[in-house]
Amino acid sequence: MKDNSPSSEPASDAAAESWTVRRILDWTTAHLTKHGSDSPRLDAEVLLSYARNCERIRLYTNYQDEVSEQERSLMRALVQRRAKSEPVAYLVGNREFFGLDFYVDSNVLVPRPDTETLVMELVDEAQKLPSPSILDLCTGSGCIAIAAARNCAKASFLATDISERALEIAQKNAESNTLSDKIQFLLSDCFEKLPAGTVFDIIVSNPPYIPDAEIESLDADVRQHEPRLALAGGTDGLDFYRKIIAEAPRYLKEAGVLMLEFSPEQETSLKALFEESGEYGDVRVKADLAGRARVMISQKLPILK
Repeated sequence: MKDNSPSSEPASDAAAESWTVRRILDWTTAHLTKHGSDSPRLDAEVLLSYARNCERIRLYTNYQDEVSEQERSLMRALVQRRAKSEPVAYLVGNREFFGLDFYVDSNVLVPRPDTETLVMELVDEAQKLPSPSILDLCTGSGCIAIAAARNCAKASFLATDISERALEIAQKNAESNTLSDKIQFLLSDCFEKLPAGTVFDIIVSNPPYIPDAEIESLDADVRQHEPRLALAGGTDGLDFYRKIIAEAPRYLKEAGVLMLEFSPEQETSLKALFEESGEYGDVRVKADLAGRARVMISQKLPILK
């Protein structure tokens, strides 16, 4: 995109053309395709709308506008970083999730559409109760607690994370979405720092669940840029599930609900953990929009007297 620079624009007589919105989108799409992006056109649109400080729709209503040198300079830098697999969400500093905007950087995972299934199930459970108390473990960007809080007017939330920087980001997102009064944040390794005697109607988590040995086989944007702390789930990917399933009953009210997001291939192993614990009943699985097993929901069994 730099005029007369063969390393960053089409060659020869094409260099004399104006760098319009359309030309930049077309060139960037082709360039990112070569560098392995699985959504090159969308990436190009998001990056250019960020560089121009406009909504994406404005790119098409101003398709023939010439892009300024300042905007092109920023766009070049963004495209170079995206070509090295840096996630678009980190480049522009935000990601849309459940209809809300979230700030993200390399200290937290980028919120995934799959996790919206967990939020939908959480909202459904919460709306059955008059004023539910909800614990969100491994909150990361805060997207689960914040999205649920937006849709559960009478619920209260406590969100925990082991990462101080992740909690700062989650708090920032709660503030930007005007939900700070509904969500408390606590620096804690799962249940470790919870006050004694604290109990909840619902505990929810999307914990780290990638087997350690598989992290190096993940896509480059995840492997190279997203925080390993939020990915690594131990030898078989189930370390956090074992811990949560074992400890959650102490923090659940009578008939309280535990909800966990998981990777589809972990379904059988995760069900076995629930069965082995002997603390839960009514274990059921919900599929994501692609039809893959994604969320496991269970209810704390009553204590026999």
